[in-house]
Amino acid sequence: MVTDQQPERRTSRRQGLLSLLAAFFLTLGAGAVFFAASPASADPVDRCTATTGAVVAVDFGPFGGPVVRGCDATPTTGYELLHEGGFSTTGTVHDGDGFICRIGNGSFDTGTEYPTPTKEDCVLTPQATAYWSYWIASPGQKNWTYSPLGAMSRTPKDGDVDAWVFGGTDVGGTTGKPTFSPDDVRAKGGATTPDPTDPTGPPTVPPGSVDVAAATRWVTGMLTDQERVVDEGATAPDHLLTTEAVYALAGARSKSPAVRKAAAFLAQPAQTDAYAYPAGKDGIPDASAAARLALVAEATGRDPRAFGGHDLLGDLVTYVCPRDIGDGEAVPGCLTKGDFRTTGQADAQAMAVIALLNGGVTPPADAVTRLTGLQCEDGGFTGILIRAGEWCDSDAASTGLITLALKRAGGHDAVVAKARAYLGKSQLPTGAWPSASYLTTGSAGPTGWAAQALRALGDTARADAGVSWLSRQQLPGGGFGFEEGETEPRLFATAPAVVAGAKSDLVALTTERTDPPATKPPTAPPAGEGPDLKKGGAYLTDHKRLIQGHYYENAPGSGFADFGMTIDGAYALAATGTDNTALRAIVDFLDKGGKDGKGRGIHDWTMIGTKYAGGGFLGKTAVLAEAVGRDPRDFGGQDLIGALAKAVCPAKTPTPRPCAAKGNYSYATSVFSQSLGVMAQVRAGETAAAAEPIAYLKSLQEPSGAWPSLIGEKSDAEVDSTAMAAMTLDLLPDAASQAAVDKALAWLAGRQLADGGFPGASGNSVNSAALAVQGLSLDTTKYAGGIAKARKFLASQQNADGGFNVVKGGQPGSDVRASTQAVGGATGISFGTLARSLDGTAPEPATSGSGRPSGSPVTPEIVTPGEETGGTGAAGGPGPGGALASTGVQVGGLAAAAVVLVLGGWAATRAARRRRAATGSAA
Repeated sequence: MVTDQQPERRTSRRQGLLSLLAAFFLTLGAGAVFFAASPASADPVDRCTATTGAVVAVDFGPFGGPVVRGCDATPTTGYELLHEGGFSTTGTVHDGDGFICRIGNGSFDTGTEYPTPTKEDCVLTPQATAYWSYWIASPGQKNWTYSPLGAMSRTPKDGDVDAWVFGGTDVGGTTGKPTFSPDDVRAKGGATTPDPTDPTGPPTVPPGSVDVAAATRWVTGMLTDQERVVDEGATAPDHLLTTEAVYALAGARSKSPAVRKAAAFLAQPAQTDAYAYPAGKDGIPDASAAARLALVAEATGRDPRAFGGHDLLGDLVTYVCPRDIGDGEAVPGCLTKGDFRTTGQADAQAMAVIALLNGGVTPPADAVTRLTGLQCEDGGFTGILIRAGEWCDSDAASTGLITLALKRAGGHDAVVAKARAYLGKSQLPTGAWPSASYLTTGSAGPTGWAAQALRALGDTARADAGVSWLSRQQLPGGGFGFEEGETEPRLFATAPAVVAGAKSDLVALTTERTDPPATKPPTAPPAGEGPDLKKGGAYLTDHKRLIQGHYYENAPGSGFADFGMTIDGAYALAATGTDNTALRAIVDFLDKGGKDGKGRGIHDWTMIGTKYAGGGFLGKTAVLAEAVGRDPRDFGGQDLIGALAKAVCPAKTPTPRPCAAKGNYSYATSVFSQSLGVMAQVRAGETAAAAEPIAYLKSLQEPSGAWPSLIGEKSDAEVDSTAMAAMTLDLLPDAASQAAVDKALAWLAGRQLADGGFPGASGNSVNSAALAVQGLSLDTTKYAGGIAKARKFLASQQNADGGFNVVKGGQPGSDVRASTQAVGGATGISFGTLARSLDGTAPEPATSGSGRPSGSPVTPEIVTPGEETGGTGAAGGPGPGGALASTGVQVGGLAAAAVVLVLGGWAATRAARRRRAATGSAA
């Protein structure tokens, strides 16, 4: 049954976020402190309608209770929606109130919060099989989606409905969903909720057209010497963006010689090899790059069978995956039968199919069928090459491109019809399409792709409405920004918008032949660059984020230090060396007894001396001490190395916590945690003492070369954990360890996406790309091409303020945690060899308190579950490349909760690399 929560409203008005987060303290054992948030005066449910306010539903079914609803007529965050709806919550001792561990409501069991202390002590992150997961649905959505953002970061819109469910789920959100539908708990009244399976007519918008000539001039101006795109501050060409420029100019039917010059530049053997054949001219091609270059050839009258010295179409057909992973011997770069090897993303698969068809080659049937398998329940397509049964999240850009490919292939009318319906129902009243299903503002790239597809399908009215919106978003110079209202033009957003504005599409422009060029290829420029690390460091040390120069908070204004993220920031500063003074201030604060605004110090986080002391917490802190020349045996007045030795489990306990197996560190519930403990002991010269933890870490490596995220619970392989484990074992000189590292790096390289990124729990993840750079940098000779692409990807996700997005295509805006990962990871320095001298810096006395300036921005947090979180944590959960259903915070990968470590260093010449060369290990 569903119960509406409608307590009598209090006479006092809401006092804002701080009053809602007012903490009261409970004691547990020896002074453990819980952080709880009391409910605000709840808005009666009838104040919310289908078009006003947002509704939250909490399922107390596992505790013998009903589904209880609440309303917030003026929602600000998912966290406030929960409390304004009349619910109370309790966080964890370790992570504060940002991690929702218990929920209660006065309409059930007199407000008792569940799970009760007898079932869950809420000291550390709850187990992945028993925690509160967070689900969302926008107006008109019939099905739940696990939240890609945490409750403190998500902004509910009018008509949205949130749900909190206790139990467990997998990383893809395919299990553990609410047992009730969004419509079962939606607010009634107001405008009728539209049926998403029956789109209404196109939105009513003023007519408008894209100024194609101005856009052409802008795109041409982005080309250095009218032939290549070179990112700001770099010297090497950005091949991917150069292909985008060609598509834009060809789609606009530009008479500019730049389109031919750019194609000729890409057709140079050196450029084709650098972009599409990073494993060597005779190696497996990067399928995404090969497909893009084939489309460039077809759009400019060149021969894709003889482009840059390669038969691009022949190579695409040759390297189609013959079988699913796990079905016989693993094939590098393959996930599922029909994948073009090394693609990783749906856009690359679709482009390869289009390139083959337009080049007169029938693509393998499995490759086309693979695209149909990416269709989600709502008719849209996901941008990730998921396997059957995995979480499927539609987006307009992927849907538009894949629809074009399937229409070109023919024989998939029913699939295409469902996709067309999805594009119709997801079009916003403005005529635009959003970059993600949960957003309500338009994005130029997705709008361009959706308009291209609908025009090709004959739905000109909706396509024209999209172009009308694009016309209102076109910037004075002719380009387009990524998101609605953005004032900085971006080539990746401009290209599909220009093609749509020219009333063409990718299929059409690559079947229209032009005269072949006769431009002499120029000399190739040197290798490229990555993100601006100095700007990134300045973002991390800004006083609005780094409180008093000492720590990051788990939520703005909370005064509760996120020590895990603070150490991540210190790693980033140590890796770059851009601000040793700021680094010294953080280290002194941690080492010399500094306290946060709640009176907590670093060892309130490590929990050293208690039964909850975990290998990950201890190891992470010890490695920072080692990296900056401090003594890990006397850091913050404690012997971290001695504590690690005591934390080694002698045997398996009945439950995975505290000990999943002999050699596991206590409460090290993830590969990340285990790796940190091993790394700290080895760096301290305690390799012999770490023998059992090392053996256990090695035993977790899968036949593919990858590591799972969680220990003691079912989870799939993922990038973050594999990179971290590889960095750890690379410290060991024995042949078996080095062979394990080689195998891990090969697996990592095979997970790289077409744009240089890597799949993480929340999508095309900045976290995962940064860690992959660090991992692959263990062998820069072999993986130089992939490293360069990944660093370019990171550069593409850096914002004007120096910070980084969480994921490509997600909620825009810089995120502190993601930025710590990106800044340090882009350097490529392994966490195992990270070292930064603090000589020449002055000591700073430790201080306490929050000291947050007023008006500080609220930024989203991302957490990688598995290791108990270092701040706004979430329960760990299993699975590859998708996120565990959120539990109050963004879940960003399954390597370790809130401890996705940026441990980088790009140019370091490391002892481990010398070892590998000296021992003859495969490079």
